[in-house]
Order: sequence, then structure tokens, then C-alpha cells
Amino acid sequence: GKVIYEHYANGMTSNTPHILMSVSKSLTAIVAGILIDKGTLDPGQTVVSIIPELKNSVYSDATLRHVLDMRVGLDFDEDYLAISGPIVEYRKSTNWNPLAPGEQPNDLRNFLSSLKDRAGPDGGSFHYVSTNTDLLGWILERSTGTRFAELLSNLLWQPMGAEASAYVTVDRLGAPRCAGGICITVLDLARVGQLIVQGGRRNDTAIIPASWIEDTFANGDPKAWSDGDMTSYFSYSGDRPMHYRNKWYVLRDRAIAFGLGVYGQNVFVDRANEIVVAKVSSQAPPLDKRLIDLTIGFVEAVSDHLR
Repeated sequence: GKVIYEHYANGMTSNTPHILMSVSKSLTAIVAGILIDKGTLDPGQTVVSIIPELKNSVYSDATLRHVLDMRVGLDFDEDYLAISGPIVEYRKSTNWNPLAPGEQPNDLRNFLSSLKDRAGPDGGSFHYVSTNTDLLGWILERSTGTRFAELLSNLLWQPMGAEASAYVTVDRLGAPRCAGGICITVLDLARVGQLIVQGGRRNDTAIIPASWIEDTFANGDPKAWSDGDMTSYFSYSGDRPMHYRNKWYVLRDRAIAFGLGVYGQNVFVDRANEIVVAKVSSQAPPLDKRLIDLTIGFVEAVSDHLR
């Protein structure tokens, strides 16, 4: 619960909000976990039981669990350097990329409904696709009748005791970019990690269900991870024993869970040693194996030093 070290550069301060990119996924999944604990959602229920409009899409047979663990079998190449193709159309639909002259505007949920190509079965190997988390945001809003920003505020942000307001980018119709658009201060990001260290409780108030935290750390499928498409970014000391669960990565040998976003966003949670490391960045490449290795190595060294 104490700040051991903090550092800001290039105009950042402790009060400056920064976009989390895909660490947004990890926060969005916490909201899902709270709603599952309340009985509003069930991990085994199908997506179309909540959003019937997707019955003709690639999500027609997927469950909430498939969405949470990135095990939907859709065919989608998450190439952040692409200048054309589905990922660029996806970004246009979210209001992140400008339209070309003469192009008609789309929106996020219409784009999700248009996804039909399949690469494999649901429940197979880990396949990282950001559309799954924007779909999760739609599921959260549809199942509760409440906008995502209000859910995050009421279920996590205010109970946690966040110091600063947060915000999330939206498409032209107001659909939230839950896959990457949440913007917060680094200290409030650390507070999320601290809440997990504390078993999901702040003082005597339960905020994140303890069962959800245990599920995240213990119940991912290491084979689905090792057969998936991200292992090459986490192999600086041989094949790392890892899994992905509830939109968190877990280093199984260390029992450290973390969120990761492109351009260098991170929060690491070492429950055993009660250590949280939060980092926001603006590195040049979207994903850089050397920098990922350096960051994980730093976190492990801090854990070894402070334990």
C-alpha cells in the first residue's frame, strides 16, 4: 500500500491521464467478473443469448468464456502496422482512424456484426483479437442496460477510491472502445493492482470478487496459450510457463498477473510479495519483444529484491 518509487518524463505527471491501450481489456474484464459474481452474467452462456443480432456472425456459437479468454475461432489478423484491410476498417469503425474521402462512416457494433470468417473452432488455442473485448463491452451494456463508463465508475472506480477521473474513447454512436480506449493516471492504474493484492477488498468492502481473482491466477489453460499466437513475445529465457485468463496474462512460475497494451502499457500484480508495478509509455513500435523482456525482467528483479 506504499509508493516505493515513481518517475515521470516527457511532460507526464502523477495527474496526467494516459491511454492504456489493451490494459483496458484487463479492466473491462474486472467489470465482467463483478457482474458474474452478482449473477447478472454466466461465463457459460452464449453471446447470442445476450446479443441476438450476432446470430449470423462468427460469434454465433461463442460463449462469454471464449470471449474472456481470447479463444474465439475468428479469422482476424491483429497487425498494428497494416495500412489496409480488416484491422484498418475496424479502427475506422471505432473513430480511431479517419475516413478516406468519399467513404461512408461505419460504427463499432455494425463492424462486429459483420465478422464472419473463421480460422478454427471456439475454445481452441489462444488467438488475440481486440474485437472480442469491444464485444465484451457490448455484452456488459446489453446485460445491464447501463453504459460502460457508468458500470466502471460505479463498480470499480469510485469504490476503489480512485484519485482522478477516467474516460474511454467511443465511436460515432457512443459505443465504448473497451479493447483499448480507457485513459487513466498511472497511480490509479496501480490502485487497481493494489486492490487485487488485497484480495479485491478495500478496507471492509469487497469490490472485486476473491473467486474471480483466484480464477484468473489459477484456471487458465497453458496449452491453449502455448499453441497460441503471442508466445514469441515472452520467451527471453526459454518457453515461459504462462496462461491467459479473464484478459490477464499470468506468469505461472511467479504467480504474477499482468495487463499489457501496445506502445508499452503495463500493470503487474505480484500477490505473494504484495508488489504492484504500473507503467505507461509511448514507445515507437506497437510491440517490441526486447522491451517486453526488459520490463518483465525488471518486475522480476524488483520482486526478488523486495520480497
